[in-house]
Amino acid sequence: MQINIRQATAEDLPDIHNLVLELAEYEQAAHEFTATLEDYQRDFREGVFEALVAEAGQSVVGMALYYMTYSTWKGKMLYLEDFVVQEAHRRQGIGEALFEAFLGTARAKGCRLAKWQVLDWNEPAIQFYKKKAATIEQEWWNGKIFL
Repeated sequence: MQINIRQATAEDLPDIHNLVLELAEYEQAAHEFTATLEDYQRDFREGVFEALVAEAGQSVVGMALYYMTYSTWKGKMLYLEDFVVQEAHRRQGIGEALFEAFLGTARAKGCRLAKWQVLDWNEPAIQFYKKKAATIEQEWWNGKIFL
């Protein structure tokens, strides 16, 4: 199967939104997924985030959604907010191609660091990142406030 990794466009947002829903369901947290397609469309138009998509034929089967942020210790950083491949298309190298494209984007933007989160119970994802020689931090705790 031929896979094409490319920069997402506004036309891809319904597929990206559906992939995030699939991820939320996988994480048993679909009830927490409240961002609407309209939110995605507005925020994409405003440059809040960018994404890469993986296509198989004419179908989007995976995506990596990211945005620029800043590390006061390292400098420019690209944050990978979500990274998902449809379950039916996993274990075919699509995730690896998407992740490598994300890292390439970070390098092209002059970033010194790429960062993301992974759930502590998601062993397949943890092993994927470890194969990439990623550091999986366990000493930092996340903080958040819903507004």
